[in-house]
Amino acid sequence: MAADLLSRAPAGRLPWLLAAGSLALAAGLGWQLYRADDHGDPIATSLTAFEKANRLTVFSAQLAPVVSAEDERGYGLLKSRQVAVIPARVDYTLDLASLDAAHFKWDAAGKALTVTLPPLQLSKPNLDEARAQYLREGIWITGPAQAKLTRDNTLLAERQAAEQAAQPALMELARGSARQAVAQNLAVPLQVAGYGKVRVTVRFEGEKEVQ
Repeated sequence: MAADLLSRAPAGRLPWLLAAGSLALAAGLGWQLYRADDHGDPIATSLTAFEKANRLTVFSAQLAPVVSAEDERGYGLLKSRQVAVIPARVDYTLDLASLDAAHFKWDAAGKALTVTLPPLQLSKPNLDEARAQYLREGIWITGPAQAKLTRDNTLLAERQAAEQAAQPALMELARGSARQAVAQNLAVPLQVAGYGKVRVTVRFEGEKEVQ
């Protein structure tokens, strides 16, 4: 039975990803750009729009950690084990309010804007324990033992989900989503605001090459 449960657990493959492109940012950024009184400085205009946006969720990962915990009581006579599959969600966000003019570079001749973003921030894993699956082993599992097993598995699932969310492959997907969202939601409003067709390049702090 344990083998069957684990064979159906989704944690054995790449976690299902949910890219939250956050197109809602367009409304916030666009509104601020349209309302700007001075169109002579695209950096100042963009910076104001980012400050109003504050924090932006650019990506979300849906994970399913598989964890197990053991408990021993009665001088070793009562041994129990619990395997759990607990769905978890981790959000990747940008702190746009932390940006200042140094994060922007404007090339007037080439009509190009380069934006350097701060590192992505990962939220604490949000566990959906209502949809968790449990497999318990033991001749007799007392109430306190079961509570401890569940508590231990919850802590393990949070830790494992955080580690999975920080994997390079997921981080790069999140950065790609952030680049696309920021570029798309600055280029169009800047063009409509009177700057013409602007090429927006988005990179992250520490990157050697502009993406």
